[in-house]
Amino acid sequence: MTTADLHTLTGAYALHALDPAESAEFERHLLACPACAQEVAELSATAGRLGLAVSVIPPNALKERVMRSVATERQLPPAVPGAGRPGPGGRRRRALTRWALAACVAAAAGLGGVAVWQHQEAQDARAQVQAAQHDSRRLATVLSAPDARTTAGKLSDGASGTVVVSRSQNRAAFIASGLPKPPNGKVYQLWYDDAGTMRPAGLITSPSASQAVLLTGHIGKASAMGITVEPAGGSTSPTSNPLALMKFPA
Repeated sequence: MTTADLHTLTGAYALHALDPAESAEFERHLLACPACAQEVAELSATAGRLGLAVSVIPPNALKERVMRSVATERQLPPAVPGAGRPGPGGRRRRALTRWALAACVAAAAGLGGVAVWQHQEAQDARAQVQAAQHDSRRLATVLSAPDARTTAGKLSDGASGTVVVSRSQNRAAFIASGLPKPPNGKVYQLWYDDAGTMRPAGLITSPSASQAVLLTGHIGKASAMGITVEPAGGSTSPTSNPLALMKFPA
């Protein structure tokens, strides 16, 4: 597959439509192509949000409040000169009008709730895309930095990993290959090793055959990095033995 062909696979990759061989080849391409990495991040965030763009039912509490308010508010008849006391037909018409009004108010409240929800979802999607773009640029900067240095090693679960360090950027990246899916309710967590004290450096929530992850935060005084399996959401300190502890290159 040519490089030109690989540039056209961002959408298929973001939607998990590539076979394992194509996916592995494209992920190797991503490590050297910041433009594709950024486009994949944007498409993945958009696809995730589109999957959530469904209609929602207003909360029961909202409907109950509207119906309770309508039931206690008196619907006044129109002021018609010369009209006397309304008969049964008039009372029935007023009752129907009251319930029609209740239905309209409930529907309007529901549509308003959906509109607010969709607006918030759109804002969240934009924020995620911007964050993904920022991380992609940072990752590309670290991987392509003139002073980038690497250290490779094996993980205890059979996968392999490479840490890339750029002192000029004060950042590090971790490239994993063959990382299996963690157990249910678990995630992979990265750590900086500050002279024996482990500092959280980000999560890998959706491992793939090969991927590069920018470690969260600056290297600082860290001399190594580690990876452990932690409960979903991550931990403030490791709760399991490290799958690997890799020293940073000099």
